[in-house]
Amino acid sequence: MNLNINATAFIFPGQGSQAVGMGKSLAEEHASARDAFSEADAILGFSLSTLMWNGPDAELNDTVNTQPALFLHSIASFRTFSRLFPDLKPAVLAGHSLGELSALTASGALSFEDGLRLVRKRGELMKRAGELAPGSMAAILGVDIPTLDKVCAEASSADELVQVANDNCPGQVVISGSKPAVERAMVGAKAAGAKRALPLAVSIAAHSPLMASIQEEWNQAVDSITMNTLEIPVIGNVHASILKTADDARADIKAQMQSRVRWTDSVKLMSEMGMRSFVEVGTGSVLGGLVKRIISEGVNYPLGNPQDFSALG
Repeated sequence: MNLNINATAFIFPGQGSQAVGMGKSLAEEHASARDAFSEADAILGFSLSTLMWNGPDAELNDTVNTQPALFLHSIASFRTFSRLFPDLKPAVLAGHSLGELSALTASGALSFEDGLRLVRKRGELMKRAGELAPGSMAAILGVDIPTLDKVCAEASSADELVQVANDNCPGQVVISGSKPAVERAMVGAKAAGAKRALPLAVSIAAHSPLMASIQEEWNQAVDSITMNTLEIPVIGNVHASILKTADDARADIKAQMQSRVRWTDSVKLMSEMGMRSFVEVGTGSVLGGLVKRIISEGVNYPLGNPQDFSALG
């Protein structure tokens, strides 16, 4: 397989892609990945790698662990790629939700340690927000964004809000907010022609105003780390536009906490930039599936297991 690196985007997954065993075979085969796992365990003060490789599921699926686990597998994979193919740099990077922090680390904007600590903090704060202001999320299939925006506005009240959280691809959108408002929006979406409205098994209303309780502490955490110049452009989630400076990157990951993830628009922008290959760095192939539904000409490659690197070679 010949990657045209000038037409290749690297994309970094968010929550939902995690699975017990993630990264294990990569660490067994590649020293650069093994070193990343050891480094992360030392930084965090516990063996995240053991949890990732052996479970239990319930503990891995706790957002305080899920977020750093996905970040770690992505960065271990990216480091391995950089070691094996030192002359190749992707043309652009993008990540879905927490994956944006993985992308920023791969871009050189964040150090590995700062990125890992920030992702762990993000998980802790989001979990706390879910305890302080429990909410819910639901996947809505088969309704366009303008219709769903209207449905959410009609389902919201002054103290019960719901909004689009993830614009994943045409016909697959996640809404988030207070439980009663989400339930009203699910009914409204079906009335507006949705094929399905499925509640998600979460109590954390990510990318919604219910994250307001931890916003100030998150802002402080983001401000406390060094943000460097981006060596590779990153498409930000909040505006689906290129983050050109360290200040842009800082502002985007702060605003992302209560804003929708504009994944459809991000992939369309990458396509307009001439990207034809999309390499999913880390765990799973969720984003590749979304890319297929957004642009017909996109070709997807996983990059998280040893055989994936052999395919690239």
